[in-house]
Amino acid sequence: MEHNSILKKVNDQVPESKYVATLKKYKTELNDDEVKASVEKLLNEHLSENNTLDVKKFLFNCIDLTTLKETDNDEYVMQFTQKVNQFDEEYPELKNVAAICVYLCFAEIVRDTLEVEDVNVACVSGGFPSSQTYPEVKIVETALAIKDGADEIDIVISVGKYLAGDYESMCDEIDEIKETCKDHTLKVILETGALKHASDIKKASLLSLYAGGDFIKTSTGKIAISATPEAAYVMCQAIKEYYEQTGIKKGFKAAGGINTVQDAIKYYTIVKEILGEEWLDNSLFRLGTSRLANLLLSEIVGKEVKFF
Repeated sequence: MEHNSILKKVNDQVPESKYVATLKKYKTELNDDEVKASVEKLLNEHLSENNTLDVKKFLFNCIDLTTLKETDNDEYVMQFTQKVNQFDEEYPELKNVAAICVYLCFAEIVRDTLEVEDVNVACVSGGFPSSQTYPEVKIVETALAIKDGADEIDIVISVGKYLAGDYESMCDEIDEIKETCKDHTLKVILETGALKHASDIKKASLLSLYAGGDFIKTSTGKIAISATPEAAYVMCQAIKEYYEQTGIKKGFKAAGGINTVQDAIKYYTIVKEILGEEWLDNSLFRLGTSRLANLLLSEIVGKEVKFF
């Protein structure tokens, strides 16, 4: 008993982590069923009004056109990029995609091949997709991607560290990577399918924002459960509350499992209703996908198109 009392006294004297203190500013204990019901209500009330041509054009301009296949090679990535160049010539009345997203070893090829303005080079980095590597490797990968021409870096949080309650190590990594990125955009992937509960998604969102992420992103697309409307709802709530606390706007990116135009409109609707029209800009809203580009383009032009 005396031993336990001593331990308690010692633990009581340990200073509270700044990250734990940060989380205490927010409501982070959420009920999964209530979140699901709120999402269903929001979409039932507002989804149909956003099924318009203008929204589809906007969504196309929010796409991070992505290729992250094991079979990617220099020639394929060059051809992939040239399609984006050709889009401006074939569809001059439409805005192009927001970015081309590739593995970091292809950053230089995309940069050298890309000829159009207003399309960024995005790279997955930091031990993507598992984030299971040394922090030093994550820093080096990020630095190399930026040296080779990346405008944006997408990393994954250390999910294992988060689930173990080691918020400090998880956040310090993000902070150090953001220091390496400097003014380049850092998107932090939560891998929400591995977090299971809304409360964890809310906490991971807030921690990633405070640690320096410019965007929070749902998923890698490399595990069974990718983006969901429920995860998007919780993440957008976190971005809203962070903005109310700090006055700093951060972005949201849905990625993984966006298979239909209707899926994309759901994420648009959630962003619009929670964050407002100020967030309806591709500097604050992105969709990570490749298959969606042809589907949206087909609906925009009114016939089936297989351009990309």
